[in-house]
Amino acid sequence: MDEKSQHLDSIRDIKKMMERSSRFISLSGLSGVAAGICALVGAWFGYGIVHGSHGDEIRNNLLRLRDKEGDISLADYAGNSLLKIGLLTFAAAFVSAFIFTYIRSRKNHTPLWGTTARRLMVNVCVPIAAGGIYLLTLLKYGVFGLIAPGCLIFYGLALINASKYTLVEIRYLGYGQLILGIINLAYPGYGLYFWAFGFGILHIVYGTVMWWKYERNSGDESAVHNQ
Repeated sequence: MDEKSQHLDSIRDIKKMMERSSRFISLSGLSGVAAGICALVGAWFGYGIVHGSHGDEIRNNLLRLRDKEGDISLADYAGNSLLKIGLLTFAAAFVSAFIFTYIRSRKNHTPLWGTTARRLMVNVCVPIAAGGIYLLTLLKYGVFGLIAPGCLIFYGLALINASKYTLVEIRYLGYGQLILGIINLAYPGYGLYFWAFGFGILHIVYGTVMWWKYERNSGDESAVHNQ
């Protein structure tokens, strides 16, 4: 029995080593919750601008810019409050996600940056970079109704593409973002609501599930490896 237990322990150790080398397991559920909260706060401010006292002014300015040159340059649009809110929301979500992931990597004694992390980042960044170029082109020509669904679609593709290097829940989050983006294509006037649901609610749900499954107990690392 003792010899059998030793063999089982050896197999578990080998499994842990293989997962450490093939998957980035330091993603924190709290980072997803924090990113979702940042997105909801950003959507709330965006809603106040679009539907509040400044909404008519913004729409009139966009129409004026389109009438002036036929399209809207990035320099003209850079001063728009909605773009500023989007950039601030992204920065806040990125910083919070990095902090919680760093804390978890220290807790689990796993490196934050390594071969697997680089592969994960490459697989995330390629669809995001392509999507960024596409969305900037939409901004240039004033096709604002496709911005929100474009964000959701390319972000979903990035998550699905990178899911093979991290926990499987990332893939399901990516599917959710992708489906929302495709549905939003049929309702371009409701982009802010889809954006808030995808980047806000789905991230909070995903982060909560991740935290409950892997982090609520002190032995969260062993819970990951035993999956």
